[in-house]
Amino acid sequence: MDKRFCIFDMDGTLVDSMSYWKGLGRDYLEAQGLSPREEELAQVQTMTMLEGAVCLMDTFGISGPPQRIVDEMEAMMEEHYRQDVPLKPGVKEYLEGSWAQGCRLCVATATAEPLSHACLSRLGVDSLFEFILSCETLGVSKDRPDVYLEAARRLGVKPTEIAVYEDALYAARTAKAAGFYTVAVYEPAYAGDWTELSALADECILDWRNVP
Repeated sequence: MDKRFCIFDMDGTLVDSMSYWKGLGRDYLEAQGLSPREEELAQVQTMTMLEGAVCLMDTFGISGPPQRIVDEMEAMMEEHYRQDVPLKPGVKEYLEGSWAQGCRLCVATATAEPLSHACLSRLGVDSLFEFILSCETLGVSKDRPDVYLEAARRLGVKPTEIAVYEDALYAARTAKAAGFYTVAVYEPAYAGDWTELSALADECILDWRNVP
């Protein structure tokens, strides 16, 4: 595919932040004096932060409103985004090369837009994207295609003309079902899904440094 239009997931695809996100629920709950089990944490992994906050309220009896919980968790993540979350090796070169060739790039992420901008700006790639769109803005997670379809609308082209780069199986499955060309990006946090993800995708990236 001639990738003239590209939608990039951020966490786990462009930036190496999954260890922080995977530990966020546990870190937050432990700060509240709670000791969550793995199965209790697993259920929030595919949710938006607002959906996850409601789930934490229901599961652990944390007082709301949900937005307060989201704000507190985002404050915990903001420090990482502003200080130490890195780009994956080879990402900057890939993005700069694509942009220089006239490709139109954007980000569709579950992370709130202010945090995404802060992170990508610090890493020197924010200006390469026409826009950053968050699932939080639309109020739905990537188990529905809304964020991809809205990005396509803003780019002004059909899904079949757009490459979506994703590291998470459920998100790639959603994009693929909505008609997008899907590029699987390997993320160690989702290593157990790689066989299925790579079979689903139209193209695979194991290491950004080795992409032609």
